[in-house]
Amino acid sequence: MSEKEHKGTPDSGLDLSVHIGQLVMPNPVGVASGTFGYGEDYDELVHTDALGALYTKAVTLEARRGNPAPRLVETPMGLINSIGLANPGVDQFLQEKLPLLRRHRCAVIVNVAGSTEDDYAAVIERIESHLAAEVLGPEERRGVDGYEINVSCPNVHRGGMSFGIDPVLIERLTRSLKNHTGRPLILKLSPNVTDIAEIARAAEAGGADAISCINTVVGMSIDTEKLRPAIGRGTGGLSGPAIRPIGVAATYRVSRAVHIPVIGLGGIARADDAIQYLLAGAQAVQIGTALFSNPRAPHEVLDGIVGWMRRHSVRAVRDIRLMLQ
Repeated sequence: MSEKEHKGTPDSGLDLSVHIGQLVMPNPVGVASGTFGYGEDYDELVHTDALGALYTKAVTLEARRGNPAPRLVETPMGLINSIGLANPGVDQFLQEKLPLLRRHRCAVIVNVAGSTEDDYAAVIERIESHLAAEVLGPEERRGVDGYEINVSCPNVHRGGMSFGIDPVLIERLTRSLKNHTGRPLILKLSPNVTDIAEIARAAEAGGADAISCINTVVGMSIDTEKLRPAIGRGTGGLSGPAIRPIGVAATYRVSRAVHIPVIGLGGIARADDAIQYLLAGAQAVQIGTALFSNPRAPHEVLDGIVGWMRRHSVRAVRDIRLMLQ
C-alpha cells in the first residue's frame, strides 16, 4: 500500500491516514484480532474495505483446537472468552485464508502467536517465504501488510503471557522477528502486568514499529448453581465496556513512554470511546467485542470520528492526541 494510494479519504476532506512503519492505513479504525476471523464471516455485514485495517485471528505454527468448552460467557459489562487461540495453523492459513484476505483493499495485519520464540519466527518465516515465491499480477495484492505479535493472550498455558510480562524477553523476541520481515511489526501488550510502559519501551528498543494495547484482562465467572467456573478452563479474558478505562489509561501511559505509534483497543463500541483513546495518545483504534452485537460499529465509529474532527476543527487524525489538556 503506497502513501499516495491511502492518503486520507477523498469524501471527508480530512487527513485520516495512519502511518505504521512504511505502511499507510487509510483511516484509524480497524477490526480486532479474534473477533473478525479472517474476514469472510462478515462479508455481508461489514464493508471491510472502508476501514483502516483488518487484524486477523491468530495464526500459530501448528493447528490448535483451542480450550475446552464452555469458551464464552457473558458478564454485565462484556464477555469472558477462553478460545485458546484455536486456528488451522500457518500452512492451512496460507492455502485457505490468504486468498480470501487478498480480496481486501484495506490493510491486512496478520496476528501471530506462539509458545516459544522459535514458534513466532517460524510462522513469519513461512508466510514471508510463501509471499516471496508467488508471482502476482500488477493488480494483485500480497494480502499481508504487517504483523501483530500476540504476546499477551491470557487463555493459553504456554507462551503468550510469559513473553508479555518480561521486558527482556519482549525486546529479544521483537529484535529476532525484525530479522525475518521488512513488514511493520506491532507488539500487542497485556494489561496484566505491573508496568505496561516498561514492556512497551522494551518492544520499541527491540525495533517494534507500533504497540497495540490492550489485550483482554484476566477474569472469572462462577456458576453458582453448578458450583463450578462458567468457563471450561476456569479463567479467561474479559473484554467489552468494562475494560475501556483500563485500556485508555494504558494507552495514555504507553504513548508517553515510546516514540512509535500506539493502537488502542478495549471496550470501544461508540465514537466517543474511540476518541477517548485518540485523545489519550493512540493514533489508531480497533473494534472487537462490539462487533458481536453491532457489526456496523466500526463504520459508526469512523463516521463519529470524522464528525468530531469537523466540530473541533481538527484536520488530521494524528493531531487529536495533541489536544488533551
